[in-house]
Amino acid sequence: MAMNRESWAFVFGLIGNIISFMVFLSPIPTFYQIYKKKTSEGYQSLPYVVALLSAMLWIYYALVKKDAALLLITINTFGIVVESSYLALFLFYASKKARLSTIKLLLLLNVFGYGAMLLATLFLSKGRTRLAIIGWICLVFNISVFAAPLFIMKKVITTRSVEYMPFTLSFFLTINAVMWFFYGLFLRDYYIALPNTLGFLFGIVQMVLYLMYRNATPVALENPMKVQELNDHIVEVVKVQDGAKGGAIDKV
Repeated sequence: MAMNRESWAFVFGLIGNIISFMVFLSPIPTFYQIYKKKTSEGYQSLPYVVALLSAMLWIYYALVKKDAALLLITINTFGIVVESSYLALFLFYASKKARLSTIKLLLLLNVFGYGAMLLATLFLSKGRTRLAIIGWICLVFNISVFAAPLFIMKKVITTRSVEYMPFTLSFFLTINAVMWFFYGLFLRDYYIALPNTLGFLFGIVQMVLYLMYRNATPVALENPMKVQELNDHIVEVVKVQDGAKGGAIDKV
């Protein structure tokens, strides 16, 4: 029997959940090092704060949308738990300065920023208008998140090194974007589908760059920045959840 749109959306969304689940767990080695060294020095919490906000936004969107939104809720609920755990561990081992900075970020973005958006959409809009506003917020936010790989790709071109842009990560993020694109497409939900087209394009470019520079002689820089985790989580992150989802920390 032929499958209908909803059935295909479920299949792609389920695969997207599985891949996004693995992406969310990709920073575990980083946090194991933090735990082992008993310090988060040299790492940044921003990617995890952003990933947490992304998951919160998509859950709100899914709750307002209601129809066929279960797969968004499942992966983003998992994302909230995982990102909160990462941030809790980071705060526990962070220096006083880094801890204060992270708390300020959480208050600014995840408490006051998210709270203001929540209250504004609840009391100043309703029905399809509310859903459209939340959808556009999620769409713009995810597009801005997908700008993160530009920094990584610039590093690859500048240093002629793919050390911090592993091919397997780029590959799975690209597949993840494809899954969530078709999930949104079959649901005719372009707030989910459109950002993932950008994720797919960036993923393809990253893999092409990897093939171009994998055997190149690296160029030494005075202050090379390790950005593997930033790529790991923000790009993925984040994607899922959303259809987008992911997470990691930027080591400098």
